[in-house]
Amino acid sequence: MRTQTEGDQIVVFPVGRINNDNAREFEEETRKILSGNPGKQLVIDADELDYISSAGLRVLLKLTTETGSPVSVRNVGAELYEIFDMTGFTQLLSVTKKMKEINVDGCEIIGRGAYGTVYKIDADTIVKVYDSAETLPLIETERKKAKKAFIKGIPTAISYDIVRVGDSYGSVFELLHADNLNDVIREEPERADELMAKYVNMIKSVHKVEAESSEFPRAGKNFLKCLDELGDVIPQDVSEGIRKLLNEMPEDNHIVHGDLQMKNVMFADEEPMLIDMESLSTGDPVFDLQSLFLCYCAYNEDEPDNTENFLGITRETAESIWKQILKLYFEGFSEEQIRKEEDRIRLLGYVGFLISVVLNGFTKPELREIRIAHAVEHMRELLPQVNTFVITKP
Repeated sequence: MRTQTEGDQIVVFPVGRINNDNAREFEEETRKILSGNPGKQLVIDADELDYISSAGLRVLLKLTTETGSPVSVRNVGAELYEIFDMTGFTQLLSVTKKMKEINVDGCEIIGRGAYGTVYKIDADTIVKVYDSAETLPLIETERKKAKKAFIKGIPTAISYDIVRVGDSYGSVFELLHADNLNDVIREEPERADELMAKYVNMIKSVHKVEAESSEFPRAGKNFLKCLDELGDVIPQDVSEGIRKLLNEMPEDNHIVHGDLQMKNVMFADEEPMLIDMESLSTGDPVFDLQSLFLCYCAYNEDEPDNTENFLGITRETAESIWKQILKLYFEGFSEEQIRKEEDRIRLLGYVGFLISVVLNGFTKPELREIRIAHAVEHMRELLPQVNTFVITKP
């Protein structure tokens, strides 16, 4: 049987029929797969499975009992699903029906992100197609986070379906005449001030929402973990200084999105709405602001046409957007106060930049070492000027 690893899951792809004649063989082969993937949860992808008998069902039940976690069965066709349903196995196992398949050839691309591309299917529908076929756990996590965020009043689009798109998967959203904010501002520059005000007000509204302490992962803990992984890149004295500032941050249960750049903000009925909720977490707003600095400023330093290629805007426009975000977010602050807040954001932003460049590989290979050197240089300059990562609340 073909297998595929997806995060903490091992996916098995049986073909044809599982009946009395081959149920034992199926069990033995599946056990070998599980023993070679300790700690992985078993998922059966039934896309090419035509039939399963009671003998095959007993194997799944036995494996569920022995592993202590329910075996998941996905991509189940209508006739096969009826077998699982009639025997009560839809109550015992996680069984999901076969996904619809859609084709995005010729569809308008309205956004690109770190994990995929967003296509407009029609005036009311968009689909985010993930770059990898091994992203189902990520999609499910994003859907769960989006639902929680929506309940808390955060303007967000909730995926109502998961579909197959070629060899990958996509999340489908219903949005009425939606375009991403980045493109709206490019196409209607005369509205830039109005749209930027709405954009930053939305960011502020997100940062006012609180979650339960265990509801979402903590942004600070993730940065500390990544700092450990960057041990060979960031000099020890710089790393220790940043770690001290991160450890001194008080517990904060306010929501942070993680990637609030304007391509992740859809404009529906003249109101901004967030997508890409997989990085939703809790913490100080600095964790969101640093990602905006990364997007609009850091990536341009050694690649001046980066935002031209990624966002369709010039370096000068990107830097102007960043300055406007700071001015609107810290409305009423003096220029000196804003500069101090920006120093905190930039210092943490260069850590986020190295996470993106080194750990996630989001850079041109020929620029990797240059980017690392410049980021470390900036961190050394900024560290003596920053005594906390906690921003002053507007």
